[in-house]
Amino acid sequence: MKQLSRILVPVLVLLALMTIAGCKKKPAPPMPAETAPPAAAPAPTAQITATPSTISAGDQVVLNWRTTDATTVSIDGVGDVPTSGVKTVTPTTSTSYHLTARGEGGTADATARVTVNAPPAVVVPTNKMSSEEEFKANVQDIFYDYDTADIRADAQSTLSRDASYLVSHPEIKIVLGGYCDERGSNEYNLALGQNRADAAKNALVTAGVAGDRIRTISYGKEKPFCTESTEECWQQNRRAGFSMDR
Repeated sequence: MKQLSRILVPVLVLLALMTIAGCKKKPAPPMPAETAPPAAAPAPTAQITATPSTISAGDQVVLNWRTTDATTVSIDGVGDVPTSGVKTVTPTTSTSYHLTARGEGGTADATARVTVNAPPAVVVPTNKMSSEEEFKANVQDIFYDYDTADIRADAQSTLSRDASYLVSHPEIKIVLGGYCDERGSNEYNLALGQNRADAAKNALVTAGVAGDRIRTISYGKEKPFCTESTEECWQQNRRAGFSMDR
C-alpha cells in the first residue's frame, strides 16, 4: 500500500500541474498597426509682374508670372497660359492682369496693374506757322539700337503720335530716310538704313497711314547728324528721319 502511494502521489501532482498550466489565459492577439492618413495636396502659389507698370498708349508691357503646384493657370484678358512664362502685351487702357492658378490643393490669385496714360494731344499752333514748321512740330524722328532695325518701345509711342498727325492731314506725303552710325561698310549700312526706313513705314501703315503717301530712302552713314565718334553721336545717327515729300 505504501509503495502504491509513493507511485500515485507524484502522478497526481504532475496531473494537477498540467491542468493548471492548461488553464492559463491565452495572450491577446497584437493590435493592427495604424495607417497614416494620406498627405494633403500642397496649396498652389502665384506671382505676376508687369514691366513697366506705367506706359503711354501704344507702348508694350512684359508680363512675367510663376506658379507652383498648379495644374491650370489663366490670366484675365490673355486666357490660359503655362504654369510659368513671359508674354508681351500692348494694353490700350489701364488694365489689371489677374492671374488664377488652380491645383489639387486649391486656388491662388495674383494681380499686376498697368496704368496707360493717354497720348498727348496733337500740337495745335497758336500763331501762324508754315506747313513745314507745323510738320516738324508734330512729326518726330525715331531712333534705333546698334545694328538693328527693330522698333524700340519708346519709338512705338513716337510713331503713334506721328501717325495720328498724318492721318488727320491726308494731303501730306512724306519721305522716310534710314540713317546709320559710322561703323561698318557703306554697303552694309545702306542695307541697314533701308531696313530701318521700311520698318518705320510698316508701323505707320499699320496705324492707318496710306502706304502710297510714304517714300523710303536709305542714306546709310553718308549723312550723319553728328560727326563725333562717341556713343551719344552714334545714337543720334541711328534713326528714321521724317521730311515732307515735295
